[in-house]
Amino acid sequence: MSDDEYLALLERAKQKLPEKIEKHERFSVPEPDVFQEGKTTMIRNFADIADALRREPTHLLQYLLRELGAPGYIEGTRAVFKAKLAENQIADRIRDYTETFVLCSECGRPDTHIVKEGRILILECEACGAHRPVNVKKVTKVDEKLTLKEGDVYEVLIEDVGRKGDGIARLNEYIIYVPGTVKGIRTKVKINKVAGNVAFASVFMESNR
Repeated sequence: MSDDEYLALLERAKQKLPEKIEKHERFSVPEPDVFQEGKTTMIRNFADIADALRREPTHLLQYLLRELGAPGYIEGTRAVFKAKLAENQIADRIRDYTETFVLCSECGRPDTHIVKEGRILILECEACGAHRPVNVKKVTKVDEKLTLKEGDVYEVLIEDVGRKGDGIARLNEYIIYVPGTVKGIRTKVKINKVAGNVAFASVFMESNR
């Protein structure tokens, strides 16, 4: 076969290649398809999101449960949370998860995996070879037998707003009223008064200590 014939065959073969082989697809994570039913919130495309991130659904779920401060579970391809959550809250937490557990801090690509060295999680990039420890923001852990006390400080999620305009948060069986807050924010609060399973708190500023 002559050089001209070989080049002609090579050109015809290249023309038949699908475009996906010739160029990288843009990394894209589906927006959460959120559905609310009473006090329950569902992410209907949860499995698709985990697939796009190349992470175990249970790992993503545990992060969301901790960050959103709500109990929940996986049901088929959906994630179910036993709390009323805003769509923007969920989307923000998924973006935080992506930046923390998926994207390489050096090249920005999602081609990464997580390895554990002792107690430290390391994010390793398959594209550029970079690696870094995974820094997870710590939040207040709520004990199942939690007893609120006046003067204690907790990080809470404002889930709703009462008729008088006070934000409403929940910790286990407690309902906490926090004036001056809006639905959907996460903030630290100081418990001022406890009456049964109802508590009244104020936004806690670090300078208050």
